[in-house]
Amino acid sequence: MYIATFFIKIIKPISMQQVKLGDKVNVHYLGKLTDGSIFDSSEGREPLQFTVGAGHVIKGFDNAVLLMVPGEKKTVTIPVEEAYGERNEDMIMEYPTSEFPDDMKPEVGMELQMSDEEGNVFPVVIAEILEDTVILDANHLLAGETLVFELELVSIVE
Repeated sequence: MYIATFFIKIIKPISMQQVKLGDKVNVHYLGKLTDGSIFDSSEGREPLQFTVGAGHVIKGFDNAVLLMVPGEKKTVTIPVEEAYGERNEDMIMEYPTSEFPDDMKPEVGMELQMSDEEGNVFPVVIAEILEDTVILDANHLLAGETLVFELELVSIVE
């Protein structure tokens, strides 16, 4: 009678580290609007590096990487409230064209920098040109938009 002897080696499963608040992560991403148009991508660049929960990215992006493991890919839809918020009509203003430098010809879509009374600089876009004024929009370009991101967690930085 032949008795086979087997040796079983118990290998402790490798637990993949999940992203938690405070982790520094590297993420590749593709950002799209709900109509499928692409507004940003890390393709051809280094992955985006940020500290989760530190306010470096929009809230929905932060939340989307929580609990991911290196190598994981997923697609998330980020509602307006967790992206750049609703458009704010108070951030649309008229500005006299006489205040522009003489050598500058305002055009719709032109991006400019303005500053407030405290010296804070913020971007604006010329939304409309009227007879003696221009309409400036200080809303983020993606305000009011639901965003879709394809994410790949490249690594958690140790």
